[in-house]
Amino acid sequence: MARLFGTDGVRGLANSDLTPELALSVAAAAARVLAEHDSSHRPIAVVGRDPRASGEMLQAAVSAGLTSAGADVMQLGVLPTPAVAHLVGELGADLGVMISASHNPMPDNGIKLFAAGGHKLPDLIEDEIESHMGVAFTRPTGAGVGRVYDIADALDRYLEHLLKAVPHRLDGLRVVVDCANGAAWAAAPRVYREAGAEVIAIHALPDGENINQDCGSTHLDVLRDAVLSEKADLGIAHDGDADRCLAVDAEGNVVDGDQIMAVLALAMKESGDLVEDTLVATVMSNLGLHLAMREHGVNLRTTAVGDRYVLEALRENNFSLGGEQSGHVVLPAHATTGDGLLTALRLMARVAETGRPLSDLAGVMTRLPQVLVNVKVADKSAVTSSTTVSEAVAEVEAELGETGRVLLRPSGTEQLVRVMVEAPSHEVAEKAAQRLVGVVSAAV
Repeated sequence: MARLFGTDGVRGLANSDLTPELALSVAAAAARVLAEHDSSHRPIAVVGRDPRASGEMLQAAVSAGLTSAGADVMQLGVLPTPAVAHLVGELGADLGVMISASHNPMPDNGIKLFAAGGHKLPDLIEDEIESHMGVAFTRPTGAGVGRVYDIADALDRYLEHLLKAVPHRLDGLRVVVDCANGAAWAAAPRVYREAGAEVIAIHALPDGENINQDCGSTHLDVLRDAVLSEKADLGIAHDGDADRCLAVDAEGNVVDGDQIMAVLALAMKESGDLVEDTLVATVMSNLGLHLAMREHGVNLRTTAVGDRYVLEALRENNFSLGGEQSGHVVLPAHATTGDGLLTALRLMARVAETGRPLSDLAGVMTRLPQVLVNVKVADKSAVTSSTTVSEAVAEVEAELGETGRVLLRPSGTEQLVRVMVEAPSHEVAEKAAQRLVGVVSAAV
């Protein structure tokens, strides 16, 4: 049977896959697992959400589930995911719950859980929670039933935390921020202004139905046009729950997560804050990032795809910077998870501090053309273990040398093999990719 928790919590079509009954069951099970692990006190949970209409329903169900199992609930309202993670620690809670489907379309929703301190729950604890679902238990009654409280100053607490992490004020910067009609709609414009920037906010009027709709980090055209028309120094784009950040420079060029990490890595190396001069990224980061970091004396540690693997590498080695090409960047000295607002503040602070335009700073890295093809196969494990396939990959890698890269990766959920090739030109990458697609298709 498929595991309930995916790489980023429980997610699905709200009120169809992700029903209030399921949300209640997950929450009640989580509270019971917490109580079993530590019976010294009554569990406390914080609950936040993005502006999706279904979030109101699911928040009610989650709060009901938690209180039915004896946990007290502190409701934070509409806040970014990293705000919920931060407030788990600041408020001394045992559990954090974020109701959001991030960059997914509005009809979807999700439930993401954080452990004490604001860290993602380990797989073993998620599995334990799943095993408790649907199992009868002795419900508390009377004073044993959990209580629900609203935390009126949740946003203020989060923004105060962010402002402490800004190394240089943003005075003189003119920025357009696309809030994706999501969780950052109030937080992002306000904190950028308080840090000193002149802010033009777009897609900052959520109505419960327009989150991520042709806006935000997955639709950058409107932001690009706004940066050019407003003659801004740069643009910032967030996704629905604001754990990601992408940027646009003054000329309208996209600055992706790899480039943002490159800018921040060099800034932190210069200030002595880049632990062991090491940046953590996934195997999907562009080869251009590898080449740029090597040239500037920064070690690049790679992990499997997924922010949880980046987080594991950061925590296990006490590294200070990591992230993904998608704009999910983690600064462990200030956050336990990816924080799009924190990332944007640090990026803009570097622009303000150096007086250099973002295009110049991001130019430290040249993105190599990348071709990605999903190949449907009968047996992905047989393909990836095929000698014929591995020999073909080795041949292409030898031809590309240090100017290119090949990555074959089986899908985690489908019978697909993803063929990715990077090369000095799109034509070379396309030709090499199609050659490997042919070998993969014929392998079984």
